Amino acid sequence: MSLPRRALISITSASATLFQGKETTGLFISEALHPYKVLTAAGFEVDLASETGAYTADWLSQQPDFLNGEDLAIWQDTSSEFRKKLDNMPKAADLDGARYGVFFASAGHAALIDYPNASSLQNIASQVYSNGGIVSSTCHGTAIFANVLDLATGEPVIKGKTVTGFTTEGEHVMGISEELNSWKTELVEDMAVRLGAKYVRAPGVWDDFHIVDGRLITGQNPASAASTARAVVEAFEKL
Repeated sequence: MSLPRRALISITSASATLFQGKETTGLFISEALHPYKVLTAAGFEVDLASETGAYTADWLSQQPDFLNGEDLAIWQDTSSEFRKKLDNMPKAADLDGARYGVFFASAGHAALIDYPNASSLQNIASQVYSNGGIVSSTCHGTAIFANVLDLATGEPVIKGKTVTGFTTEGEHVMGISEELNSWKTELVEDMAVRLGAKYVRAPGVWDDFHIVDGRLITGQNPASAASTARAVVEAFEKL
C-alpha cells in the first residue's frame, strides 16, 4: 500500500503555570513550526490538530532565544499558512488516521498533562504506525507514546525501542521539577523506562539530538525539532 504523503503534527491542548506561577506553558511554538517547515518543504501536506481543537502558546517559546527571524515573522503573521492552520485546527477525533503517512508530536511542558491520555491523537498515531508509516516526536512530545499501541501486537509502540525526549536533568536545570511533580504526571524518561523502552540522550540537555529506531523517530528538545523532522522525511523516502 502506498502511504499518503501527508503528515499530522499534534499540538498540546493543555496549559498550566510554571516558574513559580509567573508564566504559562502550552505549545512550544518552534516544536510545531520547525517540523511544519521541513515537512512542507519536502512536499508533504501537513495538518495540525489537538485533542480539543484548542491551544495555548507557551511563554518561554516566544522569547527571543527560541523565536526570532523568519520564525517570529511567521508566528506574528496571523494570515500565514502555519497560523491559519494552528488557529483553526480540528479536534483529533474528527480526523481519519488512514489519511496520514506521518505522525509528529510537538509539545511544550503542558504536553505532560494531556498527551498521556490524548486518546484521539494516540489512535491516529497507532493507525499510522500499524499502516507502515512513521511516528515521531520531539521534547515532551514523547509523552504521547504512553498509550500509543502497535495494533498488530497490542503492545506499546515504544516497547523494546530506543527513544529520547526532554531529560529529567533538564527539568532540574530549569528549576521547575517541584512544580512538575505537583502535576502528578510522568516525566518522559520515567514513562519510557516503565514501558520497556531504552531511553538515550545527548550529553547536554539543549544539544540537538534525535534517535531513529525503525519507523519510530524521537528528538530530545526544541533544538532537535528540525533535525528530527528531516530524519522523518529521510525514513519516509525509504519506506
